[in-house]
Amino acid sequence: MQKILQDRVSTLALTILVVGLVAALVFPETFPTFGNFSQVLLNLSIDTVVAVGMMVLLVAGVFDLSVGSVVAFSGGLVAYLLYFHQLPVPLALLAGMAGAVLIGAINGYLIAYQDINPMIQTLAMMGIVRGGALMVSGAGIQNLPYWFNAISQSKLLGIQMPVWYMLLTVAVFSFLMQKTVFFRRYYYIGSNEKAATLSGIRVQRMKMIAFILSATLAGMAGILLASRLGAALATSGRGLELRVITAVILGGASLSGGHGKIPGALLGAVFMGIVSNIMIIARVSGYWQEIILGLILISVVWVDKALQKRTW
Repeated sequence: MQKILQDRVSTLALTILVVGLVAALVFPETFPTFGNFSQVLLNLSIDTVVAVGMMVLLVAGVFDLSVGSVVAFSGGLVAYLLYFHQLPVPLALLAGMAGAVLIGAINGYLIAYQDINPMIQTLAMMGIVRGGALMVSGAGIQNLPYWFNAISQSKLLGIQMPVWYMLLTVAVFSFLMQKTVFFRRYYYIGSNEKAATLSGIRVQRMKMIAFILSATLAGMAGILLASRLGAALATSGRGLELRVITAVILGGASLSGGHGKIPGALLGAVFMGIVSNIMIIARVSGYWQEIILGLILISVVWVDKALQKRTW
């Protein structure tokens, strides 16, 4: 299976290259420019940060449908505290991250220790947290402090900071998943949870930590998005969970657990970002964009199932 996984990641990288070259030939004046590539990376940076957490969950054999709502809630909570209560930026950031951690802890506890189905629990949490985002953000909060907006709107080497935060997140979690004993245990859990338990791994605690990490990264993404826009919107993150799951499976994860690497999540997000960018340049209707992205999700799930049958 490892060899097939490596082939999937390599094939995805090659596919991205081919699609990019074709797009450059078809749209030579708009696609292959520094400005467009910078915008593509900026747009996919939020999804990629969330995708890293989702990759950890899928490696462990679970997933989280509430991450999009957490993005909206965390950004909205920080903006609410900054605008209505004039809290210092560091304190507001801590409150926003604490809210995300709490959501992840609730999901993790109920799923890991109370055996609630991950889809049911996180789907319910998605609605609850989205309601919380509506409560704190209302119709939207603007005119946020300069130092908060600077978190995402400042640039390094001509590229906005969310791209650098994304690359740092990918690098850190790539190291953790590949080189540390603690995070390697998620592969054992996803491959065979019963065997992992018998070998002494505290599976319940590990799963709870994975949900906390996923929600924390979603909270971070929400803060970056609000800072980048200079506003908090309750509609932020809608549909993000499906895009992220698609990107992660494209990048080598499996719905059955036990497989996946963090760089694959980045490649999957890059592919999704390039496809979306090409459709925008080609002026494809927003309705068709949703249909095409849905078809991509169905296709990658089908490929995942086919590979499982061939391997096992």
